[in-house]
Amino acid sequence: MRIVFMGSAQLAVPSLKAVLNSDQDEVVGVVSQPDRPAGRKRVLTPCPLKAFADAQGLHVMTPEKIGDPEAVQALEELKPDLLIVVAYGQYIPQRVIQLAKYEAINVHPSLLPKYRGSAPIQWAILNGDKETGVSIIYLAKKMDAGDILRQETYPLGDDETSATLHDKLADLGAELLIEAVNDIRNGTVTRTVQDETAMVEIRKLTKEDGKIDWSLPAEQIRNRIRAFDPWPGSFCRLPNGDLLKVWKAELAAGNGESPGTLLDAQLLVQTGEGALRLAEVQPVGKKRMPAASFLNGSTLEKGDILQ
Repeated sequence: MRIVFMGSAQLAVPSLKAVLNSDQDEVVGVVSQPDRPAGRKRVLTPCPLKAFADAQGLHVMTPEKIGDPEAVQALEELKPDLLIVVAYGQYIPQRVIQLAKYEAINVHPSLLPKYRGSAPIQWAILNGDKETGVSIIYLAKKMDAGDILRQETYPLGDDETSATLHDKLADLGAELLIEAVNDIRNGTVTRTVQDETAMVEIRKLTKEDGKIDWSLPAEQIRNRIRAFDPWPGSFCRLPNGDLLKVWKAELAAGNGESPGTLLDAQLLVQTGEGALRLAEVQPVGKKRMPAASFLNGSTLEKGDILQ
């Protein structure tokens, strides 16, 4: 089949690799996002998928809007049999989907209809789920609501972070994608309509979500710390007002002090229910470090309050 692959984020790279390595189909084009300013110097930088596609010598298009007439015409000229969409970042209108004989399929890192929308990996950890997974769906007018071709669960460990889970689901999604493409090629697709009564829609995360609310239960705060690694990161304020990022914490027993109170000088913090021992932190202007390294130069004392 003639395939056009659409994606931008790192999540999409293993899927494109898998399609290129399958040797059964031809990637006739890649659609990605335009280069954007990045870093302190705001240098124009390609997104991960575009950088990978360029390195493979693939034909890459980067329209500001995929539905613009020029972009639609360019896609039509590629004569695609199938569109594959993974973490592309734009809404794809029906006139684009219908350019391909078999229309478009999408790799979504959740067990749809749960967690429709952005950041499904983070929300699964944030909510303390015991499992998540990947769904391969057909694109539909409503975002993430298309029929399911394939779906596979993945157990969620207690120490999983969004960073580690992202890579595992990216690889799982790539494997499942090839199975779905083979189903389409062989005419053996089984379409399952999503159960709208079980739908869970999620919102986009913001930097402010990373601010730690010590009045929450310890387990919930720990889930948030894991979910927000690497972005937006979890943070609080030291007694002197300096920002402290928290990357890892362990559950511990509290003693009923006010939330945010240091129960000892070793970063044991009272929460709304139980306590957290901060295990990996990052002071302003420094790299992530074990709590013990941070405490070597710290003046924190029992009874101090973290905000």
